[in-house]
Amino acid sequence: MGKKSIHVVPTGDRWGTIRDGGSRHSNLADTQREVIAAARDQARRDGVELFIHGEKGQIRDRNSYGNDPYPPRG
Repeated sequence: MGKKSIHVVPTGDRWGTIRDGGSRHSNLADTQREVIAAARDQARRDGVELFIHGEKGQIRDRNSYGNDPYPPRG
């Protein structure tokens, strides 16, 4: 089984990260910026996708730090 993507999501009045299929948040912080920095480092180490969600849950940005399923064309 491959490593699971990381999502930066709002959780109550704070921000946190959660893995695909996970039920517990980690890297909780008061600002999205703080959580994004930690999540980006983790995604690079693990070689996974990073999804950044907005306040209403919509995906607003996405980065691949591993096997990109849609690499740029040459």
